[in-house]
Amino acid sequence: MPAFPPNVRPKPDKVLTLIADYATKFDIKSRPAYETARYCLMDTLGCGLEALEYPACTKLLGPIVPGPIVPNGAKVPGTRYQLDPVQAAFNIGAMIRWLDFNDTWLAAEWGHPSDNLGAILAVADWLSRNKKQPLLVRDVLTAMIKAHEIQGVIALENSFNRVGLDHVVLVKVASAAVVAPLLGCTYEQVVNAISQA
Repeated sequence: MPAFPPNVRPKPDKVLTLIADYATKFDIKSRPAYETARYCLMDTLGCGLEALEYPACTKLLGPIVPGPIVPNGAKVPGTRYQLDPVQAAFNIGAMIRWLDFNDTWLAAEWGHPSDNLGAILAVADWLSRNKKQPLLVRDVLTAMIKAHEIQGVIALENSFNRVGLDHVVLVKVASAAVVAPLLGCTYEQVVNAISQA
């Protein structure tokens, strides 16, 4: 018997591969799903733009340190900020959630699936500014649908608050699952991103 356990990576948990399969291989064909996603996008952007009327919200927005220039950065809607995708995701997410008026999903766990738009919009805009072929609104809507489904299905039978975890863990999982493929990650990298969420 060796003194140390072998350095062999175990196979990923089944739930990780199920989520990755859905995020990378499932083709959304439902017209009502796209229509609903479009309404959700408009509602969420409306909530975020209204939040700009509140100084307590706007003081959280912008770069981490003053003065950076990110020529092809992601735009933060309704502001002059153009930021790296991570900081833009935080900014957009803060705007979206500020008023707490956006969608709510109630199941064993509750949540706000539109919170995923912080990551989705920031990455989609950043990619569109840095690739030859910009993403389409349909790409954003597809990512939204998948994020809503991932977050919602996990919430159906899992109560994270019951064990002391905030429901935002589901936003992390769903956002990682849909943003990683947009960034061009391999299937294994998508599984890894979900695992780290």
